[in-house]
Amino acid sequence: MNRRKISIIGAGPAGLTAAYEILKSQPSAHVDIYESTDRIGGISTTIEHNGCRIDIGGHRFFSKSKRVNELWQELMPTQGAPAKDDALLAVDKRYAEVGPDPERTDAVMLLRRRVSRIFYRRRFFDYPIALKSATFVNMGFVNTLKAAASYMYSTVHKLPETSLENFYINRFGRHLYSMFFEDYTQKVWGVHPSQLDASWGAQRVKELSVLGILKEATLKIFNPQRKTNQTSLIEQFLYPKFGPGELWTVMAEQIQKMGGKIYFNSVVKSLKITGNSIVTLGVENNGIITEHAVDVVLSTMPVKDLVAAIDMPVPEDVKRIAAGLPYRDFITVGLLVNKLLLKNKTNMKTVGNIVPDCWIYIQERDVKIGRLQIFNNWSPYMVKDFEHTVWIGLEYFCNEGDEMWTMPREEFIKFAIDELVKIKIIDREDVLDAVQVKMPKAYPAYFGTYGEMDKVKDYLDSLQNLYCIGRNGQHRYNNMDHSMLTAMEAVKNIQTNKIGKDNVWAVNTEEDYHENK
Repeated sequence: MNRRKISIIGAGPAGLTAAYEILKSQPSAHVDIYESTDRIGGISTTIEHNGCRIDIGGHRFFSKSKRVNELWQELMPTQGAPAKDDALLAVDKRYAEVGPDPERTDAVMLLRRRVSRIFYRRRFFDYPIALKSATFVNMGFVNTLKAAASYMYSTVHKLPETSLENFYINRFGRHLYSMFFEDYTQKVWGVHPSQLDASWGAQRVKELSVLGILKEATLKIFNPQRKTNQTSLIEQFLYPKFGPGELWTVMAEQIQKMGGKIYFNSVVKSLKITGNSIVTLGVENNGIITEHAVDVVLSTMPVKDLVAAIDMPVPEDVKRIAAGLPYRDFITVGLLVNKLLLKNKTNMKTVGNIVPDCWIYIQERDVKIGRLQIFNNWSPYMVKDFEHTVWIGLEYFCNEGDEMWTMPREEFIKFAIDELVKIKIIDREDVLDAVQVKMPKAYPAYFGTYGEMDKVKDYLDSLQNLYCIGRNGQHRYNNMDHSMLTAMEAVKNIQTNKIGKDNVWAVNTEEDYHENK
């Protein structure tokens, strides 16, 4: 690897992890990263606006993988002393014995409480749905009976899991599905769950079900300190002091110190192939395209764009499938407000007694907003004045070029404010500042030609020196740690001259893939 030219497309979690792993083991390796934007971190970036920071999509640092956890700790160790809000609230946490003080150090991971709830019918429901009295009161007697009956029916009448709709119904029953999954899923993906591939649920929900929730609740009664292995049920996670982008910035700095180079605003426009290997990349920067010789390529660019950039005849089927792969785009509106109208009726203490949620799933049918982030609860350092203001992120799912995407910035911000006023989350006069951030191709989607993706995968794997890694690189809705693991597996293959790439694609396809501790 020392003498080979390693080219990495994209400076997100997967691309940066690949570069870091290569240079850490082979300091003399030649590593170039081509990033199409002027930012580090991909969709895990952090945007700064007037002293406040936005986390695009919300990123909890939690993984079953020992390798991933060790890498995170290597770059940013867990706090060993209270953060600003911990001190104000006198919160008792199990701090690291020799961890840094977040009041004195920036490169530190904070221990954060996971709280996410569903906002439906202007009321809060736990996420995942908790089987307790408050849930039944909010649902009402009739809905509770219908939910119980439909769940019991689903346990004996299993549907073929040919769609995401059937996947959810098998685990929750048709009535709970229609209340808490159907409309929200359509809001996220723009298509009905009956049109979505069930493999999305297999990746993102996995073992979560009514039975799983009951099991966890029962075990917690007998062991209150029990820690769950289910991502959807975790109660605590790590989070960089200044948001996820901080960790990737730290990693990028280490890569550059080790001799790696990162080229910003550099778009890969072409891949020249000789035989079954990529020999050069055509990279556009500031309108000028230059050719770069390569020995190995690790790509995190969208599969659709990667196939389109190949400078040789591509099988018609592969071109058609790649061109038809769908994506969901993402708009965040950051609002700084004096206060929220939502009341904290939990027993969780918060600064200013705001609701304790990291994010809230907005499942109201009369608005388009999908989720609401409360950045104060992710990290007090994300907010310029977290004791007296609330910094929130309004998240919208859309398609590049549609009505929401093309709406003028100020008009969209007004539209977003109007929606929160409508569902009584804020008062208009409490808005102090606002910003809009767009993120194209945030979510690879599981419809369109996705069902034929294996043909594209097989073709790309036939290019011996190409490794597809990360969320968009594999057109798979991976978590951040899964994207990192695809990079680690690819680097291992490069270092050992392994021919097959099945291990790279196998990340997050089986429930037990993770390295369990």
